[in-house]
Amino acid sequence: MTIEQPAGLTPRSTTRGRPRTTGAVTCARCHRAAGKARTQWPEGPICGTCFYRATRTRGTCPTCGEDRLLPGPPTDGGAPTCGPCAGIAQDFHCTRCGHEGEFYRRGGLCARCALREDLTAELVTPAAEPDLMRRLVDALCASERPESIFTWKRSTKVHALLRSLATGQTPMTHEGLDTQGHGHHVEHLRALLVHHRLLPHRDPYLARFETWIRDKLAPLPRHVAQPVEQFATWHHLNRIRDKAAAGAATRGPVHAAKQQITETIKFLTWLDTTHQRTAATCTQQDVDAYLAPGPTTRHLIRTFFVFAKKTRINTRIEIGHRKARTSPSLTQDQRLAWLAELLTGTSESLPYRAAGILLLLYAQPLVRVAALRASDLSARDNQLYVALGKHATPVPAPFADLLRDHLNNRPNLNTAAGPDSPWLFPSTRAGGHLHPDTLMHRLRDLGVNLLGARNRALADLVTEVPPPVVADALGYSHQVAFKHAQEAAESWARYAGRRAPSYEPQ
Repeated sequence: MTIEQPAGLTPRSTTRGRPRTTGAVTCARCHRAAGKARTQWPEGPICGTCFYRATRTRGTCPTCGEDRLLPGPPTDGGAPTCGPCAGIAQDFHCTRCGHEGEFYRRGGLCARCALREDLTAELVTPAAEPDLMRRLVDALCASERPESIFTWKRSTKVHALLRSLATGQTPMTHEGLDTQGHGHHVEHLRALLVHHRLLPHRDPYLARFETWIRDKLAPLPRHVAQPVEQFATWHHLNRIRDKAAAGAATRGPVHAAKQQITETIKFLTWLDTTHQRTAATCTQQDVDAYLAPGPTTRHLIRTFFVFAKKTRINTRIEIGHRKARTSPSLTQDQRLAWLAELLTGTSESLPYRAAGILLLLYAQPLVRVAALRASDLSARDNQLYVALGKHATPVPAPFADLLRDHLNNRPNLNTAAGPDSPWLFPSTRAGGHLHPDTLMHRLRDLGVNLLGARNRALADLVTEVPPPVVADALGYSHQVAFKHAQEAAESWARYAGRRAPSYEPQ
């Protein structure tokens, strides 16, 4: 990996007063041919890859015992040494902050100090509110890899957004950022500001849902929009706001609400154009005629008419529950094969294998898996537990090792997420976790039938353990657990008197 150099500056050799070696050379450390040497050290020419790795290796020098940068070659014991012990003459300390590492700019500046210098000139000097901009500069410079901020702010969109904030044209508020759209550059900056407490936390799905409702209703005629607005606000929006206030996940409820609202708009628009009737004057015959020839998604209007009956908009319509004709499921052999592949195979990286294990072993939806916290894994008496429901559930030995390995090597901790990220699956975006769709796409691309895997895991669990115990342990409702037990042709009598040590409250 090559560190980006600011435009217009010639990269400085880290060997002061000594030009870089040119011409084809063989690196003294990796012994590979290189077009040119990155620098010349006592052991010989060093290629760019080895130099990059050396200037980012820190620890305790085995020779002098000091905790510092270790650019020197490994000793007989296999551990690298510090510069002075390795005979490397140059000083790697930043002339401004004293950080020991590769210089990013002439004058011996490290990447973080160079970044602060640039951001101060770009944001603080012309700022309408200098103190606020200094806090923004502090937040950007706190990145684990300041080099990544240089790359990020090279975008013209990012540059324009930062300039707009600095001049006061865009207020540094959620509402101010909303005026800039919802592009990746805006949401990345918003997440960074929330992470550093420059903005209060705001549920992203709820905020976008509120905007979505306004945009969806705007083009509709008033007699169509009014009942939809009541349904969207009183039934869905209030419920999702309560969930957000309680800290519950809102992605799933928002997605379901959008589907129901969209189907309701389609029906009421059809009703208006075809029969010149409204939600209040709609008849049972109208509904039956609409549902009969159409796709199954049309049955989502049932929730609207339950709401309409409760609020006296229309009390005449009855739509029964629709039961799916098929329920996808893996065979037990397929489930076990996937568990074995994710446990020992190399078809995916560790984070996605860990997520797949939680899906296949505990029937956890990936929306819930993505939102797990590192603290949801705990150990007692050499046993690993995962908190998925009302009480912690033990993890069997081979899978426990994989989850421990993932916990100790979580990705993205050197990005905006930071080393103190609370999430089990941290995102590259500050303060956030991996998006559930990322997990879904990776496992689907691997070939895992996600719904089939979850149905099979849940069916197997409720045949071995009483459904209420499974429900409490895994965070499901008792109704769902009993439904899967019935579909698996299991009667409650079979469970009487049986003990389930793996899922009892701890």
